[in-house]
Amino acid sequence: MKKRPIIALVLGLVASAHAGAATEYSAPLRAKKFVEAEKLANATLARDPANADAMLAKVNAILGASGVLRVEEAVKVGEQCVAARPQAAACHLALGNALGTKAANASMMSAIGYAGTVRDAFKKALELEPRNIQARFSLLEYYNAAPGIVGGGKDKAQDLARQTAAVSAPASQLMQAQIDIADSQFARAESALLAVQPGNDEVVADRQRDLLAMLGHTYLQNKKYADSERIFNLLQKRYPDSEAGLYGLGRLQQEQGRYREAIAVFEQALAVTELASTHYRIAHAALALGDKARAASEFDKALVAHTALPGKFRSDAQAQLKGLR
Repeated sequence: MKKRPIIALVLGLVASAHAGAATEYSAPLRAKKFVEAEKLANATLARDPANADAMLAKVNAILGASGVLRVEEAVKVGEQCVAARPQAAACHLALGNALGTKAANASMMSAIGYAGTVRDAFKKALELEPRNIQARFSLLEYYNAAPGIVGGGKDKAQDLARQTAAVSAPASQLMQAQIDIADSQFARAESALLAVQPGNDEVVADRQRDLLAMLGHTYLQNKKYADSERIFNLLQKRYPDSEAGLYGLGRLQQEQGRYREAIAVFEQALAVTELASTHYRIAHAALALGDKARAASEFDKALVAHTALPGKFRSDAQAQLKGLR
């Protein structure tokens, strides 16, 4: 089972954090205030241990704040949610996301062992709620990531994208764009992404935003700097309430050695949403400029921020701090 890039993994988690009916946890989860959301969920669970909304919020908050560091706890809460509400699609989806995070950070053999359980959780969510767009995207990600031996594959992803047209034409277009990005059909993916009009559908809008960010970062990884800059600027204009466009522009400038400009843009991104990864990037830009004090401060902030820092970034930040002190 292939390990999804961290940005792809986050897509499903962020979207599922606020999909469905609004609850008291929706606003902090949407704002990525994961510690606040978990505190609210824990308070509810202390009074009502079987409260499904609180369990769902806790799974999303744990994954958003800690990622793989507390993934076993997230899996346990997801299992409790399914046990308490076996007919709730959202519980199966949350469990699948937690197990997917575990698999994405496991060895290849272990990931293959988890694969069937992840797939079955997403398929059960879709069976219980066929119009659940997030369940469809999560299953698509599974098909894109997993080999045929464990029920994945491009053909299944494309079939699912086509079938989704009967539920939501915009979602179907975005799913095909996601498949195209995975196939390096960037121009076709970009055209499809820009053509989608989400309207009032938050799940579709969030997915469009995240796929535009994925495309921008993919262009960047392939050193298509002009394409990357165009996408990130467009992303910022379309979704000014998100840090995604600014973060992407900062990464582009950092990659080009424009460290002072990158830091300025990263600081703008932090003003929108504080992310551990943004502090981490500022730290490296400061290090490149010889500002060791700023670098140490930002590495510290990256390690204690209220959003998950990918494992290799966490290890690097800890190692960098040892050398700076």
